[in-house]
Amino acid sequence: MDIGHLCGIAAFVLWGLLPMYWKQLDAVPSLQLVAHRVVWSCLTFVPLLWWWGGWRQIAGVLQRPGVLTRHLAAAILVSANWLGFVWGVTHGRMIECSLGYYLTPLASVLLGVTLLGERLRPAQWVAVGIAAVGVSGIAAGYHEFPWIAIFLAATFSAYGLVKKKGALAPLPSLALETVLLLLPAIGYLAAEHAAGRGGFGVHGAATDMLLALAGPATVAPLFCFTVAVRRIPLSTVGLLQYIGPTLQFLVGALIYGEPFDRTRLVGFMIVWGALILFGIDSLRHAAARSRRGGDQDSQPSTGSDSGAK
Repeated sequence: MDIGHLCGIAAFVLWGLLPMYWKQLDAVPSLQLVAHRVVWSCLTFVPLLWWWGGWRQIAGVLQRPGVLTRHLAAAILVSANWLGFVWGVTHGRMIECSLGYYLTPLASVLLGVTLLGERLRPAQWVAVGIAAVGVSGIAAGYHEFPWIAIFLAATFSAYGLVKKKGALAPLPSLALETVLLLLPAIGYLAAEHAAGRGGFGVHGAATDMLLALAGPATVAPLFCFTVAVRRIPLSTVGLLQYIGPTLQFLVGALIYGEPFDRTRLVGFMIVWGALILFGIDSLRHAAARSRRGGDQDSQPSTGSDSGAK
């Protein structure tokens, strides 16, 4: 197995295990966790991008207002996704969070159809319909609509849509987005500290250290992901991405004992069936395009610019 596949697996394994990290910080309000994530990620990106050479790319983007606006929209979406994910994890809804990331590829193709005029193949329509049935079953199991799952799928698929024509590679792209969020994050943390509600310096040294390490915890999987997408096909990356929500699901069910009855299991199995159908169809289509040397039809992609979680 080459370095590209190893980095791809490492990225999605890290993303799949991150809920255990955020779970240790459930004493800190979710919005503060996201703000800390932004601040410490910025500090982590500074030396990394100096070594990587990404600051030159960012400087070029800053001179193009239209592109900068696109990245500002992406920053708002990724921060919303982070907030939904952290809130779900710290409030005992890790399994529902995993459902959101299972649904993200299907949400992405629906956005492609509705906003970009892309066409779904018959098997993709069937997969979307099956997934809708599965979500309905899961909602029945929870006795409420799985809004966290839908929110995560919607924000992350919208994030991918905004960045579909991005000018930056994933690593400098997320660095720019965190820089755009830096001043609001610092201002919010300062206001919370002044009001006596700050989480840093209150819950002990261990919590403070985990908050400071939120930057490396965010950047490490993204760095692995960046290496992977440069070395292996996007179709392979699309399949590897299911490692993350699968681990999140297992962590929530087996380690934290989140409720998971037969009704929810049936709903998840229906969603998994839809994803298997979707994946098989995508692989067959990619193979056919490869044999033809590529065509010009506009079709939805299973890949995404990962910055969430």
